[in-house]
Amino acid sequence: MIDMLEYDFLSPSRIVFGWGRRRELGALAATLGRRAFVVLGSRTLQRNGAWDELAAQLQNAKIAVLLAATISREPEVADVDQLAAHLHEANVGPGDFLLALGGGAALDLAKAGAALATNRHGQSVRDFLEGVGQGLQITEPPLPMLAMPTTGGTGTEATKNAVITVADPPVKKSIRSPLMVPRVVLVDPELSVSVPPETTAWTGLDAITQLIESYICRFARPIPQALAVHGLQLAMPRISEAVRDGTSRPAREAMAHAALLSGLALANSGLGLAHGVAAALGVFAGVPHGLACAMMVPVALEVNRTVAEKPLAELARATLQVTSASDAAAAGAFIAHVAELCAELGVPARLSQVGVRPDQLDALVRGSRGNSMNGNPRQLTDPELRELLEKCL
Repeated sequence: MIDMLEYDFLSPSRIVFGWGRRRELGALAATLGRRAFVVLGSRTLQRNGAWDELAAQLQNAKIAVLLAATISREPEVADVDQLAAHLHEANVGPGDFLLALGGGAALDLAKAGAALATNRHGQSVRDFLEGVGQGLQITEPPLPMLAMPTTGGTGTEATKNAVITVADPPVKKSIRSPLMVPRVVLVDPELSVSVPPETTAWTGLDAITQLIESYICRFARPIPQALAVHGLQLAMPRISEAVRDGTSRPAREAMAHAALLSGLALANSGLGLAHGVAAALGVFAGVPHGLACAMMVPVALEVNRTVAEKPLAELARATLQVTSASDAAAAGAFIAHVAELCAELGVPARLSQVGVRPDQLDALVRGSRGNSMNGNPRQLTDPELRELLEKCL
């Protein structure tokens, strides 16, 4: 871990959090423009009338509502390019903004689309993606964006990147810029009540993984670490309740707040092995991102135990009230608790249980390399990572 004597801290200009506060959407949206291009990810909110209620608020605020895209899976290059083309055809400019409502997929799609709407010096979003594109950068401020997360997991409402799936070569890569942080974030935990138990578990464990990895990563910084501790204090005691009883207000509030804090933390520090491998598992085995993170976080903590013993012990004392004077014992207690929590929530223990085959291991190793893996406290060689994944089969 780097002992940082100086740092930057990025966050949305305005964060509005609270049960029922979606009723403030019209007033918040009016601060961004008069024409809202909407990206939806939650079909449940369309079916149960919640989206109709929100659209009426926008219209009552004299804002034109234009549905720009819907998405129910992780966004691909073609999805972003199609959204960007739609925005270009609509001659977007001052007074226009994007409203994203849904899980991480909808928010990532909207963030990338907002960036490409004003940065037209590339042929495709691929040209801006790290490691596979042309190295193009976001130089112009994206269209303003209002992000409304509904799943209580990804934290992407507070980050400076959007993760996009590439077909050739098969990878997940980010388009990234400090300019991409959404202008306004509106988090209403009540919107997550309709999220199914399994999705609640996977997205919640994604948030917990992000909080842990941002705390122990090589690039950890003081403000993100403080946010991570608070987020874990909220999420770890409440995630099981949120899965059992999706209508529990305390549980839904805790998970939504933890997810938001996880986004702020990772955007200003980094992640690690669990997220690095999770990206590859999504590409090559179709494993949902949150589930992949949940499967890998106990493994990642064991891998990093010796080099991250002190921060893991700090987390144990702050979140589990562990009183052991030994850092080794405290770190071990924290790792054991995370593994038990994953098992309690039905996370598969073996990669073979989610369809991973031995002949995919080399591709998984290659696909795991990127910004997330770069933040891992312990740097692993390709052979070491392959051996680790083989043991997980």
